[in-house]
Amino acid sequence: MNVSKSQQSNRHRESLNWRHVATLVAICAASLLFIGCGSATSGSGGWGSNDQAVVGPNVGTGANQPAAGSTGITQAGAQDFGRFRKILEAGNIPGPETIDDLGFFAEHKLDYPKATCGENLCLHGLVGVMGNMINGANCTLIQLGMNSPIQVDELERPPLHLVIAVDRSGSMDGQPIEHVRTGMERMLDHAGSDDHFTLVTYSNEAMVQLEHVPATDKSTILTQIGKVKAGGGTNIFAGLFRAYLLALKYASKGVETRVVLLSDGLMNDGIIDANKLASLAATHARLGIGLTTIGLGNNFDIEVMRLLAEVGAGNFYFLEDAAAAKEVFTEEVQTFLHPVALDVRISMAMSDTYVLGGAYGTNGFTAVSGGGEIAIPALFLAKRQSAKDPIDGGRRGGGGAILMELLPLQGTGSGAHTVGDLKITWEHPVSGDIKEQTIQLSSPHAPGQVPDGGYFTSATSEKGFVMLNIYMAFKLGAELAGDADLGAARSLLEAVDKSVTDWLGQNTDPDISDDQKYLKMFIEVLKKQPEGAQTPAPQMPPPPWPAD
Repeated sequence: MNVSKSQQSNRHRESLNWRHVATLVAICAASLLFIGCGSATSGSGGWGSNDQAVVGPNVGTGANQPAAGSTGITQAGAQDFGRFRKILEAGNIPGPETIDDLGFFAEHKLDYPKATCGENLCLHGLVGVMGNMINGANCTLIQLGMNSPIQVDELERPPLHLVIAVDRSGSMDGQPIEHVRTGMERMLDHAGSDDHFTLVTYSNEAMVQLEHVPATDKSTILTQIGKVKAGGGTNIFAGLFRAYLLALKYASKGVETRVVLLSDGLMNDGIIDANKLASLAATHARLGIGLTTIGLGNNFDIEVMRLLAEVGAGNFYFLEDAAAAKEVFTEEVQTFLHPVALDVRISMAMSDTYVLGGAYGTNGFTAVSGGGEIAIPALFLAKRQSAKDPIDGGRRGGGGAILMELLPLQGTGSGAHTVGDLKITWEHPVSGDIKEQTIQLSSPHAPGQVPDGGYFTSATSEKGFVMLNIYMAFKLGAELAGDADLGAARSLLEAVDKSVTDWLGQNTDPDISDDQKYLKMFIEVLKKQPEGAQTPAPQMPPPPWPAD
């Protein structure tokens, strides 16, 4: 039988539909995504079972409960999903590359038990078990969170030399350059008397506008910032290279030296090889000079800026407006410029009742025999102090979490059991001493057993489940929309929105409430697409796992 190109295209698109949906339901987070699409089999007790709304799972008690008094920890890398939000606010459909789990999770504050391990960094391991809504199959996650007894307001940081490399290409004219000026002025308000600033600007070539000027000389610094004029191409390598030279020139013991790179465009002049840029950043990170990257506008290379921050032991941000500029530049001086730990390694050894599956909320995961390993170049203090606090001042500085999917093996014991062991090692950024902590994870339920309503060692691990569901909805919704499956994308987002509404009916959480605002915004953007662009939502495919 002959098949037309049109038929081939349609069949390919259908294949893409099922590929995305199968991926969605295969992930533990699918438990919230299909409320109303079916019910769990008897004895499975999922969140959306017919006799129970998506609220109030069984939560452990005692030492695992969240406690105030400790400061959250965030990883190097993406610190927000600001570009994703900005695209939705503009009435457009975001691409899947505009959001990742690390950046999304970082905007969520999670309250872990007090940091009482005796060090500046404490690791916590939480367990969650629940049933999905396809056939009640088990979903088990462990949530890794870190915090510190160090209080942000009491942090005694060393003197700082901040080297800022600002893109002054033509596209920076207008709002982008104004956001930079606003942010740098705010940064000066939080600088110490022993701090110094260096300002490098770049377009087709790099220029030094300020060199190691004391932060107390605010008039000189602000005058030079005001003189930055946009024009020319974007030679990021030239700006970053010159910034590193000046950072090395004044590097000294007892002084924190950091480079901040700002850009609103794609590299179009000089060396444009992303690998060479990454090598430059990684080399200087090993010398103790970290790199923070900040993207502005809608045309910068988001993947390159994320990469540079990760290998440069620093953070990546997106400035969507003046408020974001103030928030980011303030945080950089107060917290994220000063690592709490370096060369962090977390290893997970699973008991013989589980196999370790996927990892979310980190880009440093590697699967190994019997478990997995996570490598993180640097950890920083997070600004926000409580998950219940209003987010009027912005969501950045939440801290986030790492979620690991566990696959229980059939017929491997009953009742309470050991889930696995965690071990963290890290280097103290000042003394260079190597620190270590070990944790044993356990569950009161047999592997694969899902109690009615699920089980979580604390409300914090329950929030982690909800976060992962929303992240997957955003990510897969963007992928489906990119494949022109607008109907499937909308159906998915609406299902999650309903589940989140149910959860918020029993839980107060500013982060999740704000997430839901963007779920609804995404749905409205899809509804407003031209009629010819809409496609019907597919029927649910068969579950990708056996019922037993």
